[in-house]
Amino acid sequence: MTLSVRDLGFGYPGAERAALEGVTFSVPAGGLLCLCGVNGSGKSSLLSLLAGVQRPSAGGIRLGGGSDAGPGDRLDGKDGGKATAAPAARQARETARVLRHGAALLLQDADMQILGATVGEDLCLALDPGDAEAHGAARDMADRFGLGHQWDEPVHTLSYGQKRKLCLAAALLTGPHLLLLDEPFSGLDHPAIMELRAVLVAHRAAGLTQVVSVHDLEPVVDVADAMLVLHEGRQVLYGPPCEVLDHVRDFGIRPPYSWTAHRTIVPYL
Repeated sequence: MTLSVRDLGFGYPGAERAALEGVTFSVPAGGLLCLCGVNGSGKSSLLSLLAGVQRPSAGGIRLGGGSDAGPGDRLDGKDGGKATAAPAARQARETARVLRHGAALLLQDADMQILGATVGEDLCLALDPGDAEAHGAARDMADRFGLGHQWDEPVHTLSYGQKRKLCLAAALLTGPHLLLLDEPFSGLDHPAIMELRAVLVAHRAAGLTQVVSVHDLEPVVDVADAMLVLHEGRQVLYGPPCEVLDHVRDFGIRPPYSWTAHRTIVPYL
């Protein structure tokens, strides 16, 4: 599904400045957006809004089709824009509901996301105990991520990388239209990075819309359709990587070595 964000704003109670202000972008169905910025730039806040965990204080988010003023899957905050069919508060609740059902968020800290005592229990927590087909799909997903032989293993015995795999497997098992990943490559060794890249590329080809938040651009920029750079809660750069990379150093982000040396983006190997 297409993701559209318009003039999005958000603030935490008691904060001196808004966590996000004036963020506008879109990701086509099957597109991959590379979201970057230094710590405190607003990346995690944006992901929480896109996942329906938080509600925007301004602007709108749409997942799917329909015109901006129509019903569709639109979720609005207090944007002060066109007249809408329902009060802002009710629309905000509906926005959160649509995103929670259509988006899956992969947190940076896997231990904050794993709820089951074993691999199998974690993957099956949300499933109907009597749904044999769904449980079979969970088994298949575990096998796909190399966790099938650990189905009955306690999750505390898993390595860091295996826990990240478990969280991603659980997220994909929900069949999301939008996959949100917060620093998914952080702490992974090279083989694990390559494995995760392959998953992202495969789902991009299958039409899954993805937003990937990173500090290090190298593992993802070559497969990204666009980059969005946040700085102090503001959108400062947005566009195709080849149009953005010359300016990322201004905001504390290191461009890929291939871009610095040859102004080209090469596949991560």
